[in-house]
Amino acid sequence: MAERYEADVVIVGAGIAGALIGYRLASLGVGVLILDSGPWVDRADAVQAFQAAVQKTPDAPYPQQKYAPRPRVSDVGAYYVQEGPKPFRSTYERLVGGTTWHWQGTALRHLPNDFRIKTLYGVGEDWPISYEQLEPWYLEAENEIGVAGDSLNDLGSPRSDSFPMGPIPASYLDKQIDTALRPHGLRTQVVPHARNSEPFHGRPPCCGNNTCVPICPIQAKYDASVHVKKARGAGAQIVDRAVAFKVSAPSSGLIDGIYFKRDGLEQMAKGRVFVIAAHAIETPKLLLMSRTGQHPNGIANSSDQVGRNLMDHPTQISLCLARDPVYPFRGPTEISGIEHMRDGSFRNDTAAFRMPIGNNGWEFGAGPPTTLVSNDIQDGYRGEMLKERLRARTIRQVRLAALIEQLPDANNRVSLSEQMDALGLPRPRIEYAYDDYVLRGQEEARKLARLVFSALGATYQRHLPDLFGAGHIIGTCRMGDDPRTSVADADGRTHDHPNLFLAGSSLFPTAATANPTLTIAALALRSAKAISEELKG
Repeated sequence: MAERYEADVVIVGAGIAGALIGYRLASLGVGVLILDSGPWVDRADAVQAFQAAVQKTPDAPYPQQKYAPRPRVSDVGAYYVQEGPKPFRSTYERLVGGTTWHWQGTALRHLPNDFRIKTLYGVGEDWPISYEQLEPWYLEAENEIGVAGDSLNDLGSPRSDSFPMGPIPASYLDKQIDTALRPHGLRTQVVPHARNSEPFHGRPPCCGNNTCVPICPIQAKYDASVHVKKARGAGAQIVDRAVAFKVSAPSSGLIDGIYFKRDGLEQMAKGRVFVIAAHAIETPKLLLMSRTGQHPNGIANSSDQVGRNLMDHPTQISLCLARDPVYPFRGPTEISGIEHMRDGSFRNDTAAFRMPIGNNGWEFGAGPPTTLVSNDIQDGYRGEMLKERLRARTIRQVRLAALIEQLPDANNRVSLSEQMDALGLPRPRIEYAYDDYVLRGQEEARKLARLVFSALGATYQRHLPDLFGAGHIIGTCRMGDDPRTSVADADGRTHDHPNLFLAGSSLFPTAATANPTLTIAALALRSAKAISEELKG
C-alpha cells in the first residue's frame, strides 16, 4: 500500500525549530508530517566515524549524501557557489536533528537592547517583537531542551524564573583567566549551556568528553533528535531523505502542498498549514525554487527580501601559550566567556562581540596538538624530548574566539546558481562581504585578546588574520511588521501566504552576539502556539 503524505501540518526540516513545533502540535493531537532531506543518525556509528577521521572537523562524523549535499568545512565551495567578495565560511548539516548534532551547546538569550538597535543606536533593524514578549518563550525553551545555568547571574537578560539545572562548573583554564583579568576590572562568566549538569529527561550529565563539536558521545548535550523522537512518539510522521524542491501555491494564495524527491520518486505532501524550517540557506533556496508565473520572485517574496540580509558572527581567532600551565581539554569545549562587550553605546559605530574561552586548546584555529608534531620532528625532536615538548605546549594552549555582530545588508544574499546538484536542483549562490562595522569590531576584539594574553604572561601569541565562520547562519527571510520590507510577521507567518510559516534563524532581522539556537527554539515554540490557534480557527 502506497504511503500517504498528508497531515494537518506539514513541516520541512527536522532541526530544532521543526522538531519543537512538530512535537508541540502532535502533543495537542494535531496531525503532523515532518520531511527532512537527510538521514537518521546512529550515534555510535557517528562516534566511530569521527574517531576514524583524519580531519577532525565538525562534519567528520556525518557522511556527505549525494541526494542532500551541504557545504563541508574542508571545502565549502563544493556546494556553495561563492560569488564573493568574501567567502562565506559557515556550514550546516542536512540530517534528522539538523546542525544541533555538532553545535557547541551554548544557550544564551539575546539581550533586551538587541531587539531595538535601530531605535537605540541608529543601525540595523528593530525586531517586531520585544525581549519582554519573548522572555516567557525563552523560559519554555530552556525547560524543554534542558539548559544548565547560573540563575543568580542573568548576563544582562532578565529572567522570570530559574534555569532547570545548575551551571556547568568553570574549568581550571576559565579560573586562571578570571584570576588574571580581575586586576584589569574584567572577569570571565560561565554561560548557559544546553548540556546536562545533572540527569535530565532521561539523559546523563556531562562527563567532559571534550568532543561537543562535533558530537557528544553520551547525549548529555541536547540535540534535536530528542524532540524528533518525542514528536514521533506523540504521533507525528517523520519522513527522512525527503528533499523538498517546490512549494505549491495555487491562485488562492494559500499553500496546498510541498513537492519532494525521495528514492528517485517525486511526491507531494498535502496539509492545511505548512512550516518551512530548513535552515537559513535551504529555506530561501526552497522558496526561490518555487517560482511560478503568478509568483515570479518565488514563494513569499513580494518584498524581494527572500535570500537577502545573510549574516553570521564573523569570528576572530586568537591563540597564545600562557606562561604557566592552564590545562585545557578538561570538560566541555567551551564553558565560560568574556561577555562585557555585547552591548553599549559604541554599537552606533562598532560591532559588539562576545569572547568564548576555548577549552580545547588550539583545535579551532591551528588544529589538535598532534598537528604540531611534524614541525617538531623536522626541528630534530625525537623520543622523550618530542613527547615532553608536546606536553609542555599543550598544557599552556589558550584559544579565544570573538563572535562579532554583523548588521543586515541586502547585498549579502542567497540566490539560485545555474550549477546543479545530483538531484538536478540549483546549488545556492552566495554573495557575502564584511563592512567596516565588523572590521572595527574585529580590531576591538584583538585588543581585548592582547590584554588577556598579557595578563596570562603569554610567551607566544598569534591573531589569525582572516575571520572565520561561527556556523551561525542568520537572516535571509527576516520577520517584520511591514510586508514591503520583510518576509514574515512576528509569529513566523509569511505576509504573502496566511497558511505558510517560517521557522529558524532565517527570521532574525539582526544577528546580535548571542549564539542563535535558544532564540530559534523560543520563536519556534511561540510559532507553535500561533499555528495551533490557526488550526482551531
